[in-house]
Amino acid sequence: MTPYYCRCGQELFCENTRCGNCGRRVAFEPLSATMLSLDDDEDGWVDADGNRYRPCDNRAEWRVCNGVVEAGSAETRCSGCRLNRTIPSMSRAENLVRWKRLEAAKRRMIAGVGKLGLDVNSGGGMRFDFLEDKRSHPDVLEHFVTTGHKDGVITINVLEADEIQRVQQRELMGERYRTVLGHIRHEAGHFFYPQLVTDLAGFTALFGDPAADYDAALNAYYANGPADGWEQRHISAYASSHPLEDWAECFAHFLHIEDTLETAIYHGLSDDPGDEPRGRINAWARFVIPLNELGRSLGQRDHYPFILTPVVIEKLLFVQNAVAQAATASG
Repeated sequence: MTPYYCRCGQELFCENTRCGNCGRRVAFEPLSATMLSLDDDEDGWVDADGNRYRPCDNRAEWRVCNGVVEAGSAETRCSGCRLNRTIPSMSRAENLVRWKRLEAAKRRMIAGVGKLGLDVNSGGGMRFDFLEDKRSHPDVLEHFVTTGHKDGVITINVLEADEIQRVQQRELMGERYRTVLGHIRHEAGHFFYPQLVTDLAGFTALFGDPAADYDAALNAYYANGPADGWEQRHISAYASSHPLEDWAECFAHFLHIEDTLETAIYHGLSDDPGDEPRGRINAWARFVIPLNELGRSLGQRDHYPFILTPVVIEKLLFVQNAVAQAATASG
């Protein structure tokens, strides 16, 4: 992601609520991937063009987002928060931190797909349920909430935003990488699949038959683990469970690569390959080695612990081409 700036020239993160240099309030609009720099006056907050805003209700009451709404709007929540169907229970203090992490990841995903020409309000609209189960809230009915997607609704188990629980789950599952942002980008891949995959024959040739029995495939995966040699054809072990999961994993990795590469190019850490698809993959392959070495130099795990085999690269190029075609068709 390229950086954003306050009116004073200070570089900002998209999660900032105030400028650390001049103290102005700032607000991030994920649908347009823009940052507003705001002054206070007697009628609310005003930008450099004289447009007036007020804080999103979730910002004013809970400080979990940095969104605003136009002063004359009937809306009470910002464009990002309006995608929520269910939020965590605020009767539990720890959920405030978890919800804030969920919102930050969600807004970054929205901005990322928007830059690529995709719209979270397309296809009936993307919605979010941030749910708890008895592991984090003994008073709820559900014993286990599975993170997933169905009919436009992305469900995220709130425990994924708990650092200790997430790391424990990562180690239990033998995963190389597990983040809230990764989950949300993966589920966004499921949401966009019916809009993006118009070449069913091409998809099937690379990923497999999307109509294969999903429940049977997932049950077999969890019972037996991935098939031998999965590393040669899949970006992750879970991607080998079913063609639709393979697509969603590759879609998430496409977003990981695009967002991180954009940041690296802006800061002069990577060469700019332009828009040529294979050139971008090659630029990423060159950049990811120093990226991981930087992490190791600080005693951290590899930031990107994955190997892009020739088959995986073809799958990423398929995703990239599908996104580009959809963006061109929508203008």
